[in-house]
Amino acid sequence: MSVTLQQLAQALGAELHGDAAKPVHRVNTLDKAGPGEVAFLTDGKYRHLLKDTRAAAVILREADREACPVACLVMKDPYLGFALAAQALDTTPAPAQDIHPSAVVAEDASLGEGVAIGANAVIESGVVLEDGVIVGPGCFVGKNTRLGARTKLWANVTIYHGVTLGHDCLVQAGAVIGADGFGYANNQGEWVKIPQLGGVVIGNRVEIGACTTIDRGALEDTRIADNVIIDNQCQIAHNVEIGYGTAMAGGTVMAGSLKVGKYCIIGGASVFNGHMEICDGVTITGMAMVMRPITEPGIYSSGIPLQPNKEWRKTAARVMRIDDMHKRLSQLEKKLNNND
Repeated sequence: MSVTLQQLAQALGAELHGDAAKPVHRVNTLDKAGPGEVAFLTDGKYRHLLKDTRAAAVILREADREACPVACLVMKDPYLGFALAAQALDTTPAPAQDIHPSAVVAEDASLGEGVAIGANAVIESGVVLEDGVIVGPGCFVGKNTRLGARTKLWANVTIYHGVTLGHDCLVQAGAVIGADGFGYANNQGEWVKIPQLGGVVIGNRVEIGACTTIDRGALEDTRIADNVIIDNQCQIAHNVEIGYGTAMAGGTVMAGSLKVGKYCIIGGASVFNGHMEICDGVTITGMAMVMRPITEPGIYSSGIPLQPNKEWRKTAARVMRIDDMHKRLSQLEKKLNNND
């Protein structure tokens, strides 16, 4: 794929300085980009690389324009420009084209215009695939599920019955949506399964990473709002609700009936207790253990950073003595107060 700098500037909403007819076909870093490639400068610590770049053009801020030796695309947010340029020059193939002869599609499934279904995919009874939906090879789409227009499933995605995905969603390979939540009663040591009777409702423009699992609700639905992005290998339990625009990094685990607000940012490998609420605008740093509700926006962290083993052993030993140290400190405070 190749576009002119003029076409790229229009796609980015950028101000072009340079040869409008020059073609570019790829995005690359400042130090690696060559002729026919567009680079970007988003961080001042890489500004020294600008003078020697061989890129056809650079996406940058107005403050860096005079220092640029090649054509430039000026924007307030060059990182957004990088994202839009990568989209404009994306060469990722579609997961499927047309409907493969080996696909199994129920007679009463409803397929919109331009639907593609890959090899060995299974589309069950009552499924609705709206216009432009792409279902990759080996996928399973269960009964009465609905996929909105232009939603794309990569290979081997499993979507159980009664699940709804909005339009323009992207589900990466191996994800499972609508599996049973972890619900059991105990009868004198024997586990009795509680059928999970809810569904999963996912909004528009949601992206779900590879091998992520989103469980169906126990009675009501698990709900993911519009514009949510979820990384690989996350676990979202039954009846979780995630608000608009929240981003979740890989390996995050959410227990049942958790409610997460809008525009939250969740670092990788974080763990959340269930049956509580996280307010809007919260940032959780990586590997945090969130055991209590959060009612105020802000940045929250937990965990002990990595140390050399010898130092960590000392730290751990001291942590185990915190209760004893607290009691001794309280006794000393009492004595000092009595002396006063």
